[in-house]
Amino acid sequence: MDWKIKSLEEYALAYQESRSNPELYWGKVADTFKWNKKWESVLSGSIEDANIKWFDGAELNITENCLDRHLEERGDKVALIYEPNDPNEPALEYTYKQLHTAVCKTANMLKAQGVEKGDRVCLYMSMVPELMISVLACARIGAIHSVVFGGFSAHALAGRIEDCDCKILITNDAGHRGEKIIHLKDIADKALDDLDNSPVQKVIVHKRVGNDIEMKEGRDLWWHDLYKEASSDYPSETMQAEDPLFILYTSGSTGKPKGVLHTTAGYMVWAAYTFGNVFQMNEEDRYWCTADIGWITGHTYLTYGPLLNGVTTTMFEGIPTFPNPGRFWEVVDKHKITHFYTAPTAVRALMACDPSFVTNNNLDSLKVLGSVGEPINAEAWHWYNKSIGKEKCPIVDTWWQTETGGILISSLAGVTEGKPCFATLPLPGVFPALMDAEGKVIEERESEGNLCITRPWPGMLRSIWGDHERFKQTYLSAYPGSYFTGDGCKRDADGLYRITGRVDDVLNVSGHRIGTAEVENAIGQHPDVIESAIVGFPHDIKGQGIYAYVIASENHSPEEMREEILKVITEEIGPIAKPDKIQIVPGLPKTRSGKIMRRILRKIAAKEFDNFGDTSTLLDPSIVDKIKDGAL
Repeated sequence: MDWKIKSLEEYALAYQESRSNPELYWGKVADTFKWNKKWESVLSGSIEDANIKWFDGAELNITENCLDRHLEERGDKVALIYEPNDPNEPALEYTYKQLHTAVCKTANMLKAQGVEKGDRVCLYMSMVPELMISVLACARIGAIHSVVFGGFSAHALAGRIEDCDCKILITNDAGHRGEKIIHLKDIADKALDDLDNSPVQKVIVHKRVGNDIEMKEGRDLWWHDLYKEASSDYPSETMQAEDPLFILYTSGSTGKPKGVLHTTAGYMVWAAYTFGNVFQMNEEDRYWCTADIGWITGHTYLTYGPLLNGVTTTMFEGIPTFPNPGRFWEVVDKHKITHFYTAPTAVRALMACDPSFVTNNNLDSLKVLGSVGEPINAEAWHWYNKSIGKEKCPIVDTWWQTETGGILISSLAGVTEGKPCFATLPLPGVFPALMDAEGKVIEERESEGNLCITRPWPGMLRSIWGDHERFKQTYLSAYPGSYFTGDGCKRDADGLYRITGRVDDVLNVSGHRIGTAEVENAIGQHPDVIESAIVGFPHDIKGQGIYAYVIASENHSPEEMREEILKVITEEIGPIAKPDKIQIVPGLPKTRSGKIMRRILRKIAAKEFDNFGDTSTLLDPSIVDKIKDGAL
């Protein structure tokens, strides 16, 4: 790829050109892909008008760029390595030819069940190759895929199915996750039963575990039966540049998750460009991103980004600690992984284990390490660098979001300098600004403020599914003319950026965004909960933990109440949103206007009892001491 940046000088030139002439710069990048028809304009519309378009008028199919264009040169190269949950089960490998065949067969299989261009297909699956294959098959048909993480509850799944008016649901009989079996089909059945008028016409079930499940006649079909009969030839549908590619739901500061909408051409260019430049892979290298495809990282940097670059990508079904905490490092050695991308939560958890789980492995194949999902703390960064990278692997500490489609700020491996705890520099096409409380740009080099992006980039979300007004209000209204990230940020004297965390009511727990309102709404489903407030607190492994303050009736003991609240949250959202601490309180610190003073609750959760600031505006200042005395 002639857009690959190979030196600091090339980075500076690319960044300047992307600023002074973005149409020329991104037109040259896009020229390296396969198009059925070229664009009429590289960039049109604006952030102000919330109508951005990239490569408008162009026609393409993203899977031709992921698969077909590699077949002649790389047809027999391994495209996908699949490492199952149980290390005694053999790994699988798919060449580019084999992956292409599987995607075409699956596209035919979906087409035979009535899936058309523009239809929504939800995937509620464990990490099996058929999940990636189904995602690509949807894109080949022109259907909009919406992957729902397999840890979400029936209620959460139902809400997403309903919101996007999903026509087909694909699931597993069940999924392996460490020692656990996740009964995905049973959960999916409950989700569909909970909907008054389910839009789902067919449920396709992939057999992974072989457990007993109920198959509803006329609705439920076995994956393997359909796949066996499907043709391996499927010419891809022609898509317009701005046709939707996928919807991915993310938590917001209000209770209802947002269906982030990404379109085809801009996302494709951004996924390929950022992957190629940040990770700097060679033809023979092998890449492993440990994320689940249920999250954006699994979309962009496990599926689309690697395949667009023609590299070997690795998919892992299991968890870092099963059957022992050396599993990640055993897999690295087994498959000779060169580029490894994981979350700080995993790094911190494995750092706390016996060092022999690392030292029993060689790890000499590694060339580049990556961090994603949340800011990595200094202790974890240094352990990762020394114990895993042997101080010879650059660490790319990547900052981005579901909404951004791909990485916005990061060092480029071996090209630009990394710095512990800093995302470092913006990629070409990304123009950050730090804003003060009044909404003015902070001009000083060394400063701190709210992070905004002042110009559109190709991977930017286009809307929230079915609610464009919410898109404008959530991302484009706080700082008119800019995209507001919701994150705070520091910039040092060298112009390097360090993300300090969320500034809205969204928590970052193990790299996953969880809205406080979403958890409060779930807790409120318990009949004996009067009111609750959720805040984050520092957590050694997760980065941020969830602390719940709950006012409850006296029908239960505090212990019973905690157990029941955990059960309710698991049912409403999923285990991922369970609070680490639940404190039953007699009241909450409220102003006379009824607003909860969350800064006080955050200080108590963090055990910072020395200074609560001005509490004179509270309706009942004495409640602060009562909460503090009962702090967990």
